[in-house]
Amino acid sequence: MRADIAFAFALAVLCYLAWLLRAVLLLLYVSALAAVVLTPVVQATSRFKVGNVRPFKGRAILILLLAVAGGLTAFGFFAFPPVIRDLHEFAKEMPTRLPTFLAKLKRIPFADQLNTDEITTKAQDFISNAATYILLSIKNWAGAIFSIAMGLILTVYFILEGDVAYRWGLSFFPPEKRPRLDAALQRAEVRMGQWLLGQGSLMLILGLTSTIVYLSLHVRYAYALGVLTGLLNIIPVMGAALSIALALMVAAIDSWGHVLGIAIFYVVWVQVENSFLVPRIMGTRVGLPGISILVALLLGSELGGVLGAIVSVPTAVLVSVLIDEYLVQKPKETEADQSEALEVD
Repeated sequence: MRADIAFAFALAVLCYLAWLLRAVLLLLYVSALAAVVLTPVVQATSRFKVGNVRPFKGRAILILLLAVAGGLTAFGFFAFPPVIRDLHEFAKEMPTRLPTFLAKLKRIPFADQLNTDEITTKAQDFISNAATYILLSIKNWAGAIFSIAMGLILTVYFILEGDVAYRWGLSFFPPEKRPRLDAALQRAEVRMGQWLLGQGSLMLILGLTSTIVYLSLHVRYAYALGVLTGLLNIIPVMGAALSIALALMVAAIDSWGHVLGIAIFYVVWVQVENSFLVPRIMGTRVGLPGISILVALLLGSELGGVLGAIVSVPTAVLVSVLIDEYLVQKPKETEADQSEALEVD
């Protein structure tokens, strides 16, 4: 009884500590998961040959990090200055443009009951101080950048020393049960790598297509919005919807025709993605029904926000493999099935 009480007390203390350190544990989990899905990319890069020479051998991780850092730097350099400049210009034009907009708004049924004076005051205050709000939030941006940097560093360490950590984790299980768990985790790793390949293909297709559409419609910040649309597609279902909503808000500044064009593009994209791209690109890579992906997305976003939503699908893949291995009761082969299989061989 004393041992049981001590074990229950220690377990409660560990659960409480895990709750206090949930942000750090989430960062560790996301970094480890990123290392699992990026290790095949690093290995493929290191095997790349130019003639008989492998120029990236031993430098694949550094090249990958430099590519990510360069892409983020270029995106920030080209995306943010035009937005801040337009906010200042829009704030100057607000006194003349807002009354025209409100006059059009009153023509909509039931919109004439809105308090236009209050809307005008709040809109002018928000837009005139929007750049100031962005600059004052630099503390939050610094914290986010620090978390991203630590996540990248942890991912590199997990890629370099992940095998040692993996073997150490397996050592907690009895020796006779390690081969089965190892085989299940290896299958999960393969499926998660295949998910990354398929998801990356969908992100690239959506990013290029949306950029072409935004440029053809002459939408502001077309390149930045196209890149953001492709990147946010890593979040299943919700990522593309959020990016398209942002594009609709930007398009509404200039023309309702632009809004209609983007809405039509999104409707067409959803149909093409669900009926053509996903079945052919993803295929059986993930091996999860749609309802499982939606449930995983809801749970991940509730527990971990954006990071939880990003890792929800690979986590669901890992959980499904473990459930299939240890909980699903598979029927044993009958003698007739075995004899039939022998005859086919």
